[in-house]
Amino acid sequence: MRGNITRRGKSSWRLKFDLGTDPVTGKRLTQYVTVRGTKKEAEAELSKRLNQVNAGGYVPVSKKTVAEHVRSWLEGNLDLAPTTKERFSRLIEKQIVPHLGNTLLQRLRPSQITEWHSTLRKRGGKHERPLSPATVRQAHRVLHLALGQAFEHEEVTRNVASGRKLPKSKDPDIQILKEGQISPVLTALAGHWLLPIATVAVGTGMRQGEIMALQWGDVDLKKGTLNVRRTLEETKAHGLRFKVPKTKNGVRTISLPGSVIEVLTQHRKQQLEQRLALGMGKPSSDTLVFCEPDGAPIAPSRVSGAWRDTVERLKLIKVRFHDLRHTHASALIASKLDVVAISRRLGHASPVVTLSIYAHLFKQTDDGAASAIEDAMRTGAER
Repeated sequence: MRGNITRRGKSSWRLKFDLGTDPVTGKRLTQYVTVRGTKKEAEAELSKRLNQVNAGGYVPVSKKTVAEHVRSWLEGNLDLAPTTKERFSRLIEKQIVPHLGNTLLQRLRPSQITEWHSTLRKRGGKHERPLSPATVRQAHRVLHLALGQAFEHEEVTRNVASGRKLPKSKDPDIQILKEGQISPVLTALAGHWLLPIATVAVGTGMRQGEIMALQWGDVDLKKGTLNVRRTLEETKAHGLRFKVPKTKNGVRTISLPGSVIEVLTQHRKQQLEQRLALGMGKPSSDTLVFCEPDGAPIAPSRVSGAWRDTVERLKLIKVRFHDLRHTHASALIASKLDVVAISRRLGHASPVVTLSIYAHLFKQTDDGAASAIEDAMRTGAER
């Protein structure tokens, strides 16, 4: 490869060198780079770049910014689920672009990543409030994925987000209804359209989208089981749509407690009466278990909003609707059910996911197990 140096100013030099030929057009590719310093330093820079070209490791100079890259990366990523894409978009627009967006992609340095973490922890949230370590870690993950693609496409020489020290994420602040609190909450919901939905959530541990996608063909009240086959997804871009669970373990059969069977039996009776009154006929196997009077699906956001309002109005224990799933998991863990069975019932991708989410609850049961075995050992010694 050939190259030359031309003076542009008192201490400014233009490097010109060949990059080879375009594999499509066959035309010669030439790179121009301006550097500052002495002529000897310019010659050293030219030599370094020519060696990189010869070794196949040279990255052509680009004026693409971090904002341009992360946005184009997200737009072109067709493998992301719509909900994931919306979450990544929020992190990009609120946490990445405002702080790193104007930086040239090839000028981004590891020290800037560390400084960015610090800024987010201090004033990265709404109204410049501090961000939690978990949110900072999520934003970092998105940036790392985007920079990883830039490295694969030879737009940068390395992924500067790799190896950065991340803020430690605290144990998730999981709120649950404790023993003795579940029944009063469900009792307070008597007559409310949320009662059967909340009862299924507590009694099965299903995700909100899975509950709202249930059809009567999935439910066998005589056997006391239901099948999870799909979920209802809600996004700004696509509205409501049904889709299959994202992992194979998401498709599963769940046994139903007697209280859930009782509530669903009563709910089906009420739904039948309503449909007959509206001239819609009996529910079929593909009729949604929980739906609008005309049979249309109920948006998960409406359920969450109604739950918040009802909890506030009835002065119930303040837990999110999703925390009903955590309540179910907590009860299973307290009953000493093994983690594999719990993972399957919850539809987690693997028991590792279950352990990572509920590690603190498993620790509590482990502490109890230690006390139990100690009692057994002492009893044996006395005998």
